[in-house]
Amino acid sequence: MAAISDIDKTKLPNHVAIIMDGNGRWAKQHGKERIFGHQNGVASVREVTEAAAEIGINYLTLYAFSTENWNRPKDEVDALMGLLVSTIHKEVPTLNKNQIRLNAIGNLKSLPENCYNELMDAISQTSKNTRLTLVLALSYSSKWEIIDAVKQIAEKVKKNEISINDIDEKIFESTLCTSGIPDPELLIRTSGEQRISNFLLWQIAYSELYFTEKFWPDFHKEDFFDAILDFQNRERRFGKTSEQIKVEN
Repeated sequence: MAAISDIDKTKLPNHVAIIMDGNGRWAKQHGKERIFGHQNGVASVREVTEAAAEIGINYLTLYAFSTENWNRPKDEVDALMGLLVSTIHKEVPTLNKNQIRLNAIGNLKSLPENCYNELMDAISQTSKNTRLTLVLALSYSSKWEIIDAVKQIAEKVKKNEISINDIDEKIFESTLCTSGIPDPELLIRTSGEQRISNFLLWQIAYSELYFTEKFWPDFHKEDFFDAILDFQNRERRFGKTSEQIKVEN
């Protein structure tokens, strides 16, 4: 297990994204209902966020609830929304104490009104913090985000605000939920599954992918440091050769 002393703080990813998977299976292993896993996953969110802030990560994005998750049993969805509201409310003082700014991406207006209001209030209360930006992906899916971006651009073309020839990566990225947020250099997924699950498909074009067998409630600070250390031992070429990278460095 990696320790903070193993981390080279001059080679940190600016942005780490995490697919927090395995809460339900963890609960099943413990003979409990799925919500028990989600409740225990909150501790891992707290621990990993603190670890990211501690070593100097600037952005941490957590895949908290996808648009597909609305298809889960109503009791589980209702419990998740209630857990989200109570957790956000409780964590605001800690976020402010640690200078962590809260942000959110996704189809936020589809959230229950009380959940949306609690989220917006927490975002407002933490808006001046500068140590780490914690981004929650809620009611989010990359396909939804990309289609929404296309609609926005099409509307601008229709209104003659831009021409088709003006459309480039910069304009497209400006219409995404993550506009103003750098792309993640590292994507972590827990639970042993090795897929992206409709998460930040545009943004992770050059991200390093890290998969761990651990379920999310068992993913702790040292596991996060393991992922960071693994990232630091990789060569990032962005389409170039190893020889080119060595010359540039």
